[in-house]
Amino acid sequence: MSPSPAAPHAAELTLRGLLLGAVITVVFMTANLYMGLKTGVTFSTSIPAAMLAMGVLRLVGNANIFENNVVQTQASAAGTLCNVILVLPGLVLIGHWTDFPYWQTTGLCLVGGLLGIAYSIPLRRALVIGAGLPYPEGTAAAEVLRAGEAAQDGSQPGGLRPLLGAAAFAGLVGLATTGFRVLADGMHATVAAGPALFRFGTGFSLALVGVGYLVGLGACLALLTGVAIAWGGAVPILTALRGASEGAPDAVVLEVWSGQVRLIGAGIIAVGALWTVASLAGAIGGSIRAALSAARGSGRGAEIPRQERDIPITWVACAALALALLLAGLFWIFASGADLGGLHVVVVAVATLFAVLFGFLMAAACGYLAGLLGSSSSPISGIGILTTLLAALLIPLIIGREAGPEGDRFVIGLALLLASVIVTTASIANDNLQDLKTGQLVDATPWRQQVALVAGVTVGALVIAPLLSLLHHAYGFAGALPRPGMDAAGALPAPQAALMTQIASGIVHGELPWTMVLIGAGLGAVFVAIEAALRRRGHSFPALTVGIGIYLPLEVVVTIAVGGVIGWLAERRLRGASEPEEVSAGARRRGVLIASGFLVGESIVGVLVAAADTLAGRGSSLVLVGPGFGSAATGLGAVVFVGTALCVYRLVSRAPAPPPRQQEEASHA
Repeated sequence: MSPSPAAPHAAELTLRGLLLGAVITVVFMTANLYMGLKTGVTFSTSIPAAMLAMGVLRLVGNANIFENNVVQTQASAAGTLCNVILVLPGLVLIGHWTDFPYWQTTGLCLVGGLLGIAYSIPLRRALVIGAGLPYPEGTAAAEVLRAGEAAQDGSQPGGLRPLLGAAAFAGLVGLATTGFRVLADGMHATVAAGPALFRFGTGFSLALVGVGYLVGLGACLALLTGVAIAWGGAVPILTALRGASEGAPDAVVLEVWSGQVRLIGAGIIAVGALWTVASLAGAIGGSIRAALSAARGSGRGAEIPRQERDIPITWVACAALALALLLAGLFWIFASGADLGGLHVVVVAVATLFAVLFGFLMAAACGYLAGLLGSSSSPISGIGILTTLLAALLIPLIIGREAGPEGDRFVIGLALLLASVIVTTASIANDNLQDLKTGQLVDATPWRQQVALVAGVTVGALVIAPLLSLLHHAYGFAGALPRPGMDAAGALPAPQAALMTQIASGIVHGELPWTMVLIGAGLGAVFVAIEAALRRRGHSFPALTVGIGIYLPLEVVVTIAVGGVIGWLAERRLRGASEPEEVSAGARRRGVLIASGFLVGESIVGVLVAAADTLAGRGSSLVLVGPGFGSAATGLGAVVFVGTALCVYRLVSRAPAPPPRQQEEASHA
C-alpha cells in the first residue's frame, strides 16, 4: 500500500508520540530486564510497540502511519538497550560492584546507546538501501503499520485480518506454553552411539517460525550447516573423547556444547564478522562519502529528498567525539579504584579507542546480520564473548601485575565493562537499522526516526539502573545474594553474564579452552572462502550465519529452519501454479502478515507473562500443571506445532480470493 498524497506531510515527531513512546519503553524494559536475567533471552519490542501505539493513538484520534512508526522506533530501545544485562551483572558477580551505581550505569548505557545511533546513521545507506537485505523484523513491523493504516482508512478492508488472526493464535499458544505450561516449548532427545552422544530436537515457538519464513531458505541452510557441525560432529566427538561421565546424558551434552562447542561458534563468528566488515568496507565508505556529500549539498541549499534526510553527518561526527570523551571519563572513574600509577592514562586511552573502533566494527557486522536474520537472531551474546575474549587478553598486556593485589579482579571487571559498552553499541545500531528499514518501507523521514531513538535511549538509560537495583535487591543473583538469609533457590541466574564472567576469569587465570576458539577461527576461514566463491556465482552463504547455527541453541535454529522451509515450499507451489504475478504477490503478502502476526502475538504474551511474574514477585506465577504433566505437555505441544505448520503452508501457498467486486463481476460474466 502506498501512502496517500498528503501522507508525506503528516506529523511524525509529536509530543504525544514521544510521551507514549517513553511510557512503552519503561514498561517493556522492565519486562525485558526480568526475563533476560531469568532466562538469558530478551525479546524485540518493535512490533508489540507498533501494535500498542496504533491502538492508543487511534483512541486519541488523528493518528497516522508516520506517528505510529516514530513511537515504535522510540520504544524499540527497550528491547535492545537492556542487552547490557548480558554482561554488566558480571561486575556484581565478581564482587567489583555491590550494586548498580546510578551514574556509572546510566552513563555507560547512554553513551553506548548514543554511539550505536551515531554509527547506524552512515551505515543506513550501505546496509538498508544498498545491500538488498530482507530485514525480517523491520519488514514485519512495516506490514503491521501498513495493515493498520489500511484497516483504518478503509482502502484494504480486512487488511489486518491475517495478522490479527495469527497474532491471536500465537498469543494463545504462547500463553499456554510460557504461562500455563500446558504445552511444552519444544522437544529433544539424547541418543548414545557407544560413548558418543547425539542430540536431536526442535522448539515449538511460532515466533521463530515467523522469523524463518521472513529470512528465507538461504540463511536457514547456513544455520543448519552450523547445527550439523555442532550436534552432528563436535558434540559426539567430544563426548566420545570424554568417555563415561557422571550425570544424565542431556546434562552432559549441554555442558559440552556450552563449555566447548559454543566457543567454536564464537571463533567462526569472530572471523566471519571481520570478513563481513571487510567486504562491506567499500559500501560503508561510499555511504559515509554520500552522507558528507549530502551535508555539503544541504549547506549549499541543494534540495535533499525527505526520505534521504539523516541527521547531518557533521553533527554525528561531533557527537561521536563528545561521546568518546564522556566514555573516557567513565573508564577513568572505573580505573581509579586500581593501583595503576602512571599507567592510568594509558589504560583509559586504550580502553576508549578499543570501545570506539571495535564498537563500530561490531555495529556494522551486527547491522548486517540484523538485515539477514533479524534482530532477535543476531549474535549479541557472541559479540559479548568476542569482546570479553579480546579485552581480557589486551588489558594484562598493558598493565602486567601493576594493579596491586586486586589486579585480576580489576582486569576481569574492565573486560566486562568494555564488553557492556560494545554490546550496547552493537545492539542499538542493530535495532536502529531494523527501524530505518521499517521507515524506508512506509516512506518515513530517517532523521525523525533517529531523533526518536535518541529519546528512547535516553529514557531507557535513565531508568535502567534503578530497575536493575530493584531486581537485584528483590531476588539477588545466583552466587551473589545482596543480603544474608535470602533464598538462593529464588535468585535470578543471569546466565549470559555468568558465562561472560566465566570466560574472562578463564582467560585471566589461564583456564580457557583455546583449542576450541582456534578450531572455530580455522573453520571460519574455510567458510569465508566458500562464501566468497559462492558470491561470485550470485549465491549467498554467509560464514557468520554458520557460526550462529553453532552458537544458538539447537531448538532455536531448527525452529527457524522450519519457517524457512515452509516459505520455500509455498513459493515453489505458487510458481508451479502459474498464477498471475499480482495473485502470487497477494499470497506472499498474506504470508508476511501471518509471519508478522506470530511475532506480534508471542512477543505481547512474553510481556504479559513477565509482568505477571513481576507483580507476583516470583517466577512461573501462571503455571497450572505440575511436573508430572511434562510428557503430556510435550505431546500436546508437538501436535499443535505440526498442525500449525501444515495450516500455515496451506494458507501461504494458496492464491488469495479475489475482492468482492471482482467476484461479482465474474459471476455476471
